[in-house]
Amino acid sequence: MIRVLLADDQLLVRAGFRALLDAQRDIEVAGEAADGEEAVRLVRELSPDVVLMDIRMPRLDGLAATRRITGDERLNGVKVVMLTTFELDEYVFEAIRSGASGFLVKDTEPEELLRAVRAVVEGDALLSPGVTRRLIAEFAARSKAPTDAAGLGELTEREREVMALVGIGLSNDEIARRLVVSPLTAKTHVSRTMVKLGARDRAQLVVLAYESGLVRPGWLG
Repeated sequence: MIRVLLADDQLLVRAGFRALLDAQRDIEVAGEAADGEEAVRLVRELSPDVVLMDIRMPRLDGLAATRRITGDERLNGVKVVMLTTFELDEYVFEAIRSGASGFLVKDTEPEELLRAVRAVVEGDALLSPGVTRRLIAEFAARSKAPTDAAGLGELTEREREVMALVGIGLSNDEIARRLVVSPLTAKTHVSRTMVKLGARDRAQLVVLAYESGLVRPGWLG
């Protein structure tokens, strides 16, 4: 059973998400928070699998709350998915750099939300890859010269290739087809790359791919 914590200051939004999630056989809502402070407290108390975190909330915003959660080693198994009204929100990029596993716009289709919750738990696909990729590319284009990511030199040629494909938003199955290998082999390469670079999840791997210059804005492999 996938346990989800809802963090949003709008009661109506939380009610809508709860109705959708609780109707699934494999998902349940573990709790609700109306602000960032409450979200952090409930995450520590309930240890949910996924937190759907609104960016703009009173007392403590979603970005600061995400940093507290992802910065706590005791909560390594908790995945944070940011919720935003706008696709290109600069705070979302900072949230991903801080450890969030991805983001969704609030008006996303119900099936996409459910798919995202399940995907982030499995660690198999970056959420909203097209939008996330555009967001990261936009900010990467504004940044300074590429920096060497710690451990990048330790990657094999195949692992660097896989990292680049993750960087453009491909799933394990898509990477497998591109490289003509099995999905399990692709997943193993991704996992090893994450371990070597100390990446929390695929979202951080994407950021590292851009920051290191391994992937450039507009590059499609």
